[in-house]
Amino acid sequence: MAELLSYEHVDISYGESVVIHEACFSLAEGEILGIVGESGSGKSTVLKAAMNLLGRDGLVTRGDIWYRGRNLPDLPVEEQRNIYGPELAMIFQNAGSSFCPIRRVGVQLQEMMAAHGCRDRESVEEKAMDILGKFGFDAPKRILDSYPFELSGGMQQRVGVAAAMLLRPRVLLADEPTSALDVTVQKQVIEEMLLARKLFGTAILLVTHNMGVLRAMADKMLVLHRGETVEYGRTVEVMAHPKSDYTQRLLAAVPRLRR
Repeated sequence: MAELLSYEHVDISYGESVVIHEACFSLAEGEILGIVGESGSGKSTVLKAAMNLLGRDGLVTRGDIWYRGRNLPDLPVEEQRNIYGPELAMIFQNAGSSFCPIRRVGVQLQEMMAAHGCRDRESVEEKAMDILGKFGFDAPKRILDSYPFELSGGMQQRVGVAAAMLLRPRVLLADEPTSALDVTVQKQVIEEMLLARKLFGTAILLVTHNMGVLRAMADKMLVLHRGETVEYGRTVEVMAHPKSDYTQRLLAAVPRLRR
């Protein structure tokens, strides 16, 4: 598989504090890479660096983040605009906060598509209804005509995944997309993301605390501890034979039902 996204010896800092040290990994076409670790280990920071969402104080201070031969942190703003959305998209832990609560979902999707050159309202609505239908929504038109507050948290999250896929990005960055959901909706969101890979060949970079989600989705996994990589490899191999003490403790902390 061709390599899409790669981090090469990346350090990320906030002010004078280095929070990510020597991050090295790659994501191939159609591949799912899961990033795990305890809270504060730097998982979300790794994703935000690729999307230029580190804020005023955050900075990639060393190394390169390559996307199809282009170093993302060095790109001019206009070129970033052409990549973020159409080629790299991101969904957050609470997708509902990405929507304006007092404007209908369909109107916001129209504006998002117009910002990337898709101004034919009928065509955009048709695409939106098509992808909502593919993702299992029984009444796509009702979803588009709804205000975000009229949808449940789980429904908002699922609509967020569908919205991110409207432009058919090659890479989807998902930051804890299931952690605030109940088990039933978690399953639906996981199925949506796996369907996105099946339908569009989308590669996914997934941050999660949930080892069950990781086991169900990820081809490879990266374990972070205090900003440093302690384990990286195929999910089945790392989970069956963890090499680092930290990974062993992390896996041992997962609750197990006993009969």
